[in-house]
Amino acid sequence: MNLLRFFTAGNVDDGKSTLIGRLLFDSQAISTDIIETLTRQSKSKTGNTEIDLALLTDGLRAEREQGITIDVAYKYFTTAKRKFIIADTPGHSQYTRNMFTGASNSDLAIILIDARHGVTEQTKRHTIISSILRIPHILVCINKMDLVNYSEEDFKKIEREYLMFAKQLDLKDIVFIPVSALEGDNVVASSQKMVWYHGKTLLDILETLEVKESVEKENARFQVQYVIRPQADNLHDYRGFAGKVLSGVYKKGQRVLVLPSAVETTIDKIEINREEVNEAGANRSVVFHLTDDVDVSRGNSIVPLEELPSNANEITATICWMDNTDYIPGQKILLQQNSFRTKAVIKEVISKLDIHSYKHIENDSSMKLNDLCKVLIKTAELVSFDSFADNRNTGAFILINENTNNTIAAGTID
Repeated sequence: MNLLRFFTAGNVDDGKSTLIGRLLFDSQAISTDIIETLTRQSKSKTGNTEIDLALLTDGLRAEREQGITIDVAYKYFTTAKRKFIIADTPGHSQYTRNMFTGASNSDLAIILIDARHGVTEQTKRHTIISSILRIPHILVCINKMDLVNYSEEDFKKIEREYLMFAKQLDLKDIVFIPVSALEGDNVVASSQKMVWYHGKTLLDILETLEVKESVEKENARFQVQYVIRPQADNLHDYRGFAGKVLSGVYKKGQRVLVLPSAVETTIDKIEINREEVNEAGANRSVVFHLTDDVDVSRGNSIVPLEELPSNANEITATICWMDNTDYIPGQKILLQQNSFRTKAVIKEVISKLDIHSYKHIENDSSMKLNDLCKVLIKTAELVSFDSFADNRNTGAFILINENTNNTIAAGTID
């Protein structure tokens, strides 16, 4: 049974949390005790016994009091056909950074649009971020169809408006579906009120969407998280390099290069749970043993000779500025890519993305909260990387304020 990661995005009050709640409730993916708890909470909140489905994902007290989503809420559920991880991301523009984070590992974006309001600035912002993050599939849920009398004309109008905007973006697969999260139309069961719609329900789409199992087909990538040196009498010469295979497949006897030192060696042994194996694929936690006594430390990459990544101390990337404090030119920062960390500086703010026109406009080196900018970053040490389009694991990074240790930006390498 394979796994689908997806996230929801949209304006405040577009019904993202209600849609996920309806999906979980109607697919019988929540237990009886949780239903009873939600019933009590809904009664205390609204005074009636009808369940407020948004409470399933709005976990923070402030969210429940205001009826909005602030943080990214993750939910896990399983049907007979597939496992799912849902990221319910916030709709306020001030929480764009949260949406950027929740979307970064997703295979599918569910963009919600209120049938009464059509395509908005936030719709465009979330779609652009989905494009930047190379989300393979976009599902546009036109919600609250019950409030426009289930009008096919209104649905088609929004579909045309969205496609006109999206044609300038590099989006591969866009599907539209009319729903009413509150009433349950086309969420799990087909709606009898929209007989003009002949497509699948939301759950049908989620269960049958072809997810590209590309991680093992990508170039093999591994970063050292920990060097194991027990120095015990029975393990006197034991020296293993522990970490997770980020992508691809590694095999015993394979010739590899250690980066950034560029020393060539061979994988002598591969261990998983203290047992030797002949090969290890993506997402497996492993320990590598090398035939040569090579100086390897945390953050170093071990890559096959025939599948080398880029290795440089200058990278061009698109970042989302996440700090409440504006960017200060020349400020000292740290770049972290998985377990690799190095000092860095933003050498140039090349341009800022205008969400209205999707054009990169020349910038005056300023960056503030939620700005999407193309930048040139110079690092103190060589960085081993792939473009984000080729490998999400090695093509993504975060920037950290060296003084406060706060995450100030997340980025994708061009």
